[in-house]
Amino acid sequence: MAASSLSLSWVSRTISSKLNLPNVNESLQPTAFSANNTVKCLRETTIEEESHCQRRALLLGAGAITASLFPLSPLLAEEKPANYEAFVDTEDGYSYYYPSDWREFDFLAHDSAFKDRYLQLQNVRVRFIPTDKKDVHDLGPMEQVITDLVTHVYSSPNQFATIMNMQERSENGKNYYTVEFQLASKNFTVSSFATIAIANGRYYTLIVGANDRRWKRVRNTLKVVADSFKVLDI
Repeated sequence: MAASSLSLSWVSRTISSKLNLPNVNESLQPTAFSANNTVKCLRETTIEEESHCQRRALLLGAGAITASLFPLSPLLAEEKPANYEAFVDTEDGYSYYYPSDWREFDFLAHDSAFKDRYLQLQNVRVRFIPTDKKDVHDLGPMEQVITDLVTHVYSSPNQFATIMNMQERSENGKNYYTVEFQLASKNFTVSSFATIAIANGRYYTLIVGANDRRWKRVRNTLKVVADSFKVLDI
């Protein structure tokens, strides 16, 4: 597979500073990236150590993120794929597919969520927060934004964060960033896709994931969910 190295030359900033908000823990021809030498980082508990942690992730990733093909799954504009249901929230302005055998459940601080009836770590959830940004491009370069999110927002203290892939896509004038990542702790490891978008004065985040032991089996199924996420004008 042909690939070209990309230089990661930016000053790292957390996503909270870009949105001017408190930190939150919690064409269809895409530009895509694959980290052959994955970016790993162990989050610490102090601000100074977190900055060191992120710099370490960026240094490890420098020169390792390369261009690659990251095919998209069917989107809501097309016919709904078999074995999926569509969730459409016209009031809050977003939609996505989820596996038809999943069930809705309450996920703290999220607007909607569905999970496998037997495996609770296998789920999708969506949340949004206010922002004065108009587009994900206003947050900065995809590599910078994704690294900040995974190492400072999605990961919890004492978790190793590994970024596997990054993807950008555009549809109907809306831009989306998607990342595939892994969070490993002493007791368990989970793998996930996260897709972010900005519209309607809101910063939307969809995360769909599973226990890492099942990731190879369900990855393609969950990728359909991540690729189907769309923001709607309200």
